[in-house]
Amino acid sequence: MKNIILLALLTLYCFSLHSQSEITEGELKNHIEFLISDKNAGRYPGKKGAKRVVNYIETQFKNLGIQPVNHNYKQFFKAKLRVDDTLKKPIVKTCNVIGFIEGNDPVLKNEYIVLGAHYDHLGLGGPSSKSDKRGVVYHGADDNASGTAALLEIAEKLVSKKEELKRSILFIAFGAEEQGLLGSKYFVENPLIPLSQIKLMINMDMVGRLNKNKHVYAGGAGTFTDGVDFMKNLGKSLGLNPIVHAGSVGGSDHVSFYKKNISVLGVHTGGHPQYHTPEDTLELINLEGEKQVCEYIFQTIVNKANTLEPMHFINQD
Repeated sequence: MKNIILLALLTLYCFSLHSQSEITEGELKNHIEFLISDKNAGRYPGKKGAKRVVNYIETQFKNLGIQPVNHNYKQFFKAKLRVDDTLKKPIVKTCNVIGFIEGNDPVLKNEYIVLGAHYDHLGLGGPSSKSDKRGVVYHGADDNASGTAALLEIAEKLVSKKEELKRSILFIAFGAEEQGLLGSKYFVENPLIPLSQIKLMINMDMVGRLNKNKHVYAGGAGTFTDGVDFMKNLGKSLGLNPIVHAGSVGGSDHVSFYKKNISVLGVHTGGHPQYHTPEDTLELINLEGEKQVCEYIFQTIVNKANTLEPMHFINQD
């Protein structure tokens, strides 16, 4: 009898893992706590901590039922690292972590919305840091554990709504962003699906510090039809105060897609004094605010995945 009860509880637990339909502050916090742990040592490309994070993201994708592309979640590439010694730039092996949800429309399922966030950070310091501290963990709670946690939570909610999606959704956790957008550059040069089938790329980089004015920034909204008005109106309907730019594509991974004439949206909650310092920690993350930002992005994806209007790129240069 005890074994039967245990099996029933285990089944219920597994079902709950796959049926979570809401983004929660608790799960966001849990993801961030893992990502920024000292054991992961700042998620530096090529190091054990970054590999541990890659395995964590891959496991999350598998548990959610997100499918690999070409039977593999990992897209490996070589990254030339920025180091204090400018004469010596080591090359390491790292990867992007990629999965997808297939859409349900027989035609539109061949078009993709990409949701991305970089998982790497500065390790123990280096030339990109804004602090002179070396040999200490740069936690990167906002940059970009917040975006990686958002990626996983939004993915989980989209899985719960997958029967409603017309277009397919591609999820990418990028490696080596801090080294010069290397993961996203590698993907667009070595795409796992034809770039012509990607209709919008949404990137999340530092989405964990929503301020009291509820400012959420959305750059590149003019690269897709009616994007500026849509993002403004949707944000306001969710109690946010969106600052939406038609251009201002910015300096994160969505830039790589924009350069390939793909519509983009770069979402963040603004800069702060802890940027690229060891003090970017969980205590400063606004979990309630990040949940709101996640909902904003989730609803954007659902709308764009289901619109019957043709989606095309609008140049903002």
